[in-house]
Amino acid sequence: MTETCTATPPEQPLAMPTQVFSRHPGARVSTQDPVPLLARWITFGGALVLTVFASRQMALVLPLDQGTAEAWGASSPWMIAALWLLLGLFTVTFGWVALTAMAAVAGLVCGQDRRHAVVNTPLRGRTVLLMPVYHEDPVSACAALAAMADELAAMKLAEHFEIFILSDSSDPRTLAAEAATADCLRERLAGVMPVWYRYRGRNTARKAGNIREFVSRWGNRYDYMVVLDADSLIAGETLATLVREMDADTGTGILQTLPRLHGGKSLYARLQQFAATVYGPVFARGLNAWQGHDGNYWGHNAIIRVRAFAESAGLPSMPGPRPFGGEIRSHDFVEAALIRRAGWAVRMLPGLSGSWEECPPTLLDAAVRDRRWAQGNVQHLGVISARGLRWPNRAHMLMGVMNYLTSPLWLAMVTVGLALSTQLSQSPLADGTGADWWLFDSLVFDARRMIQLFFLTMALLLLPKLVGIARGLLNEELHRGPGRLRMLLSAVLELVFSVLHAPIVMMLHSRHMWEIVRGQDSGWSAQQRRGHAVPWRQLLHRHGGQMAAGLLATAMLTWMTSPLLYWMLPMIIGLVLAIPLSALSGSLSAGGMLRRFRLLTTPEEHEPPVILQRRRHAEQSLRGSLPAGFPETQSGTDASPAPDRPQEC
Repeated sequence: MTETCTATPPEQPLAMPTQVFSRHPGARVSTQDPVPLLARWITFGGALVLTVFASRQMALVLPLDQGTAEAWGASSPWMIAALWLLLGLFTVTFGWVALTAMAAVAGLVCGQDRRHAVVNTPLRGRTVLLMPVYHEDPVSACAALAAMADELAAMKLAEHFEIFILSDSSDPRTLAAEAATADCLRERLAGVMPVWYRYRGRNTARKAGNIREFVSRWGNRYDYMVVLDADSLIAGETLATLVREMDADTGTGILQTLPRLHGGKSLYARLQQFAATVYGPVFARGLNAWQGHDGNYWGHNAIIRVRAFAESAGLPSMPGPRPFGGEIRSHDFVEAALIRRAGWAVRMLPGLSGSWEECPPTLLDAAVRDRRWAQGNVQHLGVISARGLRWPNRAHMLMGVMNYLTSPLWLAMVTVGLALSTQLSQSPLADGTGADWWLFDSLVFDARRMIQLFFLTMALLLLPKLVGIARGLLNEELHRGPGRLRMLLSAVLELVFSVLHAPIVMMLHSRHMWEIVRGQDSGWSAQQRRGHAVPWRQLLHRHGGQMAAGLLATAMLTWMTSPLLYWMLPMIIGLVLAIPLSALSGSLSAGGMLRRFRLLTTPEEHEPPVILQRRRHAEQSLRGSLPAGFPETQSGTDASPAPDRPQEC
């Protein structure tokens, strides 16, 4: 293999000490933001009120009173315990639904951006566009960097920026392609913007270690770093706004954008793109409303004050064996919490457009990514107790765990409900008061109250989506291309697939949590970013158990002639059809057909932003600049260590 090393600038080290969770840093005075107070009362107070109400109603549905239970012959200890367990599981899962819904309400009431910068003020700091990569398609990644540089050059702002590619790849073929493409990018941007590339001989601590090593060697060279993933793209005007915000608000350590999804061609990617475009801002404004300066960081498409990051975000290694011990996987949440602990503001601008990323092409590719995220989020349980963290940052970590813990809780609630339903008889019972009851061999349930609870839960689940649809119908940018009718049809289509995918995701996440509890590590695999067909053997291996569970539940409820079958039908259909649904998720033909009918479309498809066109042209140019026959790499290549890798630059 030809050894190709791309030059790096002279080192300007910046110390990045390892933080101690058991000791408060006692740093600068924390910046405060009084605005989120109302949003926090709406979000958490409203969710608490709704949860207490629903839990009380569920308690009235179930015969939990010892006297009532004995009167109906339910003196069996296991049955009483099962009823209390069902109530507890319902309370937790309903509380999670209520919290999400009330956050959307808070976003409507007080979810506006709070900006500090004046438009078109001169940029003062030096900013690096920092892109860590690990077995990615280097041409695609460098094309995005070229497009950003071209936009900044057109705005006459390129002199304030540099590009730095940080490689953690280990495959010699990938390394050769990365170095050659970086050389082509430097030649393309000669006289416009410096381009640096370096790879590590040892990729310890993964992405977090990659960035930490960069800060330790070159941190003093830059005021700000815009952290990018290999699929990230940020418009020039957006980059300028981020820098101006950091210049104007010297107390901000991290400023996070809300990336949109783009470029997806498979059915699953198009579903996610549409949902992120229509519903994403609703959730983001709600999050921004209550977090204020105690914000979170998603690891990319954000600008960071390098000094703040260096002095407060050096991550320690967690004690104990994997998966809980070792390097911190979901480092971004923890870095945000530590920077906030040191007194810097961590803010978000959900209304700032011009920030994009790509979506996994299939349901199983998303599951691979979720497996890694789930392990990282569970690991945060060991970080929450760190001294000096503000409670919203602890809440971010708990909510991250709940994103995955709700699946096994939901599965447990369904399992307990099915176990109790084995005693359900075929006829309702009237008690003479006008209330309907479901009669078990030894128990009765208040059917009318249960139906009311069901509709309350569905209303809260759908509330953020309804707000997003209303926003889309009123926002010309969102409905101008497809029209209002097609947008409504797209929302219905997205809802149908969400319902069908939900039980599949429930089972996948439950398996993830089980593997984590057993100590199984997620590993570090390259991300798949291109659409592809999933082999049927793999589909059967990953979804065969789910399909069997759906068929078993159907057979059991049918044999019992239980009315619970109708209530569980959406979940059962999703499980029974798990294999074809997963196969369909990666279908490029289905995605293309929907696009031709202008369904599940996004504004980027109707009126592509200039930077997307620049990126496409840059990719064609870079591929044409590589030597003939040069091996093309793509995500998903073998990431096994290579003994003959070139010397570290």
